[in-house]
Amino acid sequence: MTVYFIGAGPGAADLITVRGARTLARCGVCLYAGSLVPAELLDECPPGARLVDTAHLNLADITAEFVRAHEAGHDVARLHSGDPAVFSAVAEQMRRLDALGIPYEIVPGVPAFAAAAAALGRELTVPTVGQTVILTRVAQRATPMPPGEDLATLGRSGALMVLHLAARHADRVVAELLPHYGADCPAAVVAMASRPDELVLRGTLADIAEQVKAAGVVRTAVIVVGRTLAAEQFPDSFLYSAERDRDSCGLTVPDPTGP
Repeated sequence: MTVYFIGAGPGAADLITVRGARTLARCGVCLYAGSLVPAELLDECPPGARLVDTAHLNLADITAEFVRAHEAGHDVARLHSGDPAVFSAVAEQMRRLDALGIPYEIVPGVPAFAAAAAALGRELTVPTVGQTVILTRVAQRATPMPPGEDLATLGRSGALMVLHLAARHADRVVAELLPHYGADCPAAVVAMASRPDELVLRGTLADIAEQVKAAGVVRTAVIVVGRTLAAEQFPDSFLYSAERDRDSCGLTVPDPTGP
């Protein structure tokens, strides 16, 4: 028996990976967050599978479900929205599985920031403009941020920033980033990324908070701030440059005159 932590993707049911869908289809038990995971994904579960909505369960309850499945010899699909690598609360579940001697695996998924970038039609890293992406959140009615990871400190880098779980606190985000990014810095909010009710707000730090409040966005959204969001004048990447010596990089360049 194995517990599979599966990234369910950002919202659209067809953005789960092939591996994730195949794993889900063979697990006799599925634990999912009903408020975040699309209901259509549950159609992938095998007939007769035990389906458990974890939206109102605490960690002890979830662990008890793992133990119950382990004792019955049933594989568990533990569906998490986005990708389990960030803001998923997977670490504490794995710690308990380690203590219980229950095996587990992680199946990656499409993260929310990637879906947001797709909705915005932007590459988040642009040559000479920005090559760093910071994924973070704010500590408001949640676990405190570690020392040195507050927005004021992170903002000193000027790197493109993606904030999860922060839509309710857009005013605070703007106030802490303004001194480092400036009022004219491009900003965007993507709510319900990849879903039918997806909402995209574009602006600058000067007006994005008001847009968020006017639209009534309070959850399931990411805030994106950085110069790459509006970058237009930048050099082409060296990756595909005609001046790059591909042979010295170990790459084979086909002869266009050959067969």
